Amino acid sequence: MQFQDFIIQFGNTLRTLYTDYGTMIGQGVLETLFMTFTSIAVAYILGIPIGIVTEVTRKGGIYPIPVLNGFLGFIINIGRSIPFIILLVFVMPVTRQIAGTTIGPKAATVPLIIAATPFVARMVESSLREVDGGVIEAAKAMGANTRQIIYKVLLPEARPSLIMGASLATITLVGYTAMAGVVGGRGLGDIALRYGYYRYQPDVMIVTIVLLVIMVQIIQSIGHSISKKIDKRGKGEN
Repeated sequence: MQFQDFIIQFGNTLRTLYTDYGTMIGQGVLETLFMTFTSIAVAYILGIPIGIVTEVTRKGGIYPIPVLNGFLGFIINIGRSIPFIILLVFVMPVTRQIAGTTIGPKAATVPLIIAATPFVARMVESSLREVDGGVIEAAKAMGANTRQIIYKVLLPEARPSLIMGASLATITLVGYTAMAGVVGGRGLGDIALRYGYYRYQPDVMIVTIVLLVIMVQIIQSIGHSISKKIDKRGKGEN
């Protein structure tokens, strides 16, 4: 009987949450998804070229330019070293200039993009570096130029690793969106803070945490599945 009472009470709690907060939580989910996927899309548009150039111009790369490589590496390291919560506050003037405000999901995408771009660039660089040097040498022996090696050898060979890197970067941004809620970015992080912390409603906080965990699991599963499917080397499960 005690178990049945627990199930009934749990069901009543969920029903109350849905009635009182369902619309708000649904909006929070949409705002979190908007911030995450808008930011990761722009970060990859910016980060992929930076990562390619960083890998290609390194010492031992296919087109070494030590000065450029050192400069890009320095910028990437700085970008990855700043804690996101500090970056949020530091770039507020830039956010205001670009978005016209520092509040809301659109404004939050600015620091999210700034934080994600160096992360993406480093992951792209690492993925390209995993490509077997023998394949690159074979392409050179057949007369391929730098552009052809990048687009016909490096990127196709690194696809499985790039896909897994994209899922990891997206998962990281989901966590960043929760922090963005602290400074008015809205989304699930803002709901958890306002209702779960300030108003002492742990049930609302638990729901937001569960939803964030589900998002992360879905993104991870999709990334793993795609990587496994396109990995011709049979290493997709690693």
